Amino acid sequence: MYYVYVLRSLKDGRLYKGMTQDVEKRLKQHNQGENRSTKGFIPWELVFTEKFKSRAEARKYEKYLKSGSGREFLKEIL
Repeated sequence: MYYVYVLRSLKDGRLYKGMTQDVEKRLKQHNQGENRSTKGFIPWELVFTEKFKSRAEARKYEKYLKSGSGREFLKEIL
């Protein structure tokens, strides 16, 4: 299984969208500063996840969330 996830920085409220097979492990990595692009905005909280059967489906949805309409969708649900 693959997961698309959205994190919110508790420091400034920005959102980070990503894809993984282990959401809890990935969240821990983000909060330990192991990702260069999220390191400066620790701590992070998990605010959204969606499960997919294939990596290709998950990647497609991740790209959608990073698009303008995807960002609008996230504004509505968060």
